[in-house]
Amino acid sequence: MSIGDFIAILLAGIGAGTINTVVGSGSLITFPTLVALGYTPLIANVSNNIGLVPGSLSGAYGYRRELAGQRPRLKKLIPASAVGALTGSTLLLILPSDVFDSVVIVLIVVALTLVVLQPTISKRLAVRRQARAEAAEHGGTIQLHRDVTPALMAVVAAAGIYGGYFGAAQGIILIASLGIFIDDNLQRLNGCKNVLALTVNAVASVVFILTTEVDWAVVGTIAIGSTIGGQIGAKVGRRFDPRLLRGVIVLVGLSALVRLLTR
Repeated sequence: MSIGDFIAILLAGIGAGTINTVVGSGSLITFPTLVALGYTPLIANVSNNIGLVPGSLSGAYGYRRELAGQRPRLKKLIPASAVGALTGSTLLLILPSDVFDSVVIVLIVVALTLVVLQPTISKRLAVRRQARAEAAEHGGTIQLHRDVTPALMAVVAAAGIYGGYFGAAQGIILIASLGIFIDDNLQRLNGCKNVLALTVNAVASVVFILTTEVDWAVVGTIAIGSTIGGQIGAKVGRRFDPRLLRGVIVLVGLSALVRLLTR
């Protein structure tokens, strides 16, 4: 790894760690960077996944105040994420690598679409939450902070499959799912999302470390950057202009599409 590559991957890791903590989809920064530097899509995906684990841990720790009182919820959702991650990472390994090379193009398009739609998703969740709160204030029967349902566990497991296979934008999928099924403060749900994303990345990483080729120089560089980024996201990420973050993600993601389509 050259000095230039190291700096590029480190900065991408910082950006991914920050964005993952605040919104999700940080892999749309690191994965395209690795592809642009000449790494194969499969090696880039695997090494990126492992390298982002420390950043996910850093972000989850940064949101520890929002996680207060959520242990019962997480005790039900973490196993669902783990099973999904195990399934997704196994599929990545047992399917031919050229399948991933083709599918990843579709997955990046899906991820970028979710990034663009994220403001609309958040706005609708906020309106829905406000309507339920008002109904409760006027004697309605709707109860806030509902327990986890089997349907939500199934959705979280499906998000884990997606995250174990690729990972980009899984945070947006998770926060949208949690907001639909659970009435709670968005920042608390974001803290829950960070723990579930950490679970997916950690489980998939164990599978990858034990079974496939890993570029440890890339892993270490992303790990350092994402850890720094996780703390930035937890401390000052809420001050960032979300339009700027989405713009960066979309531009980098589009560059990855161009690179993959012209290989």
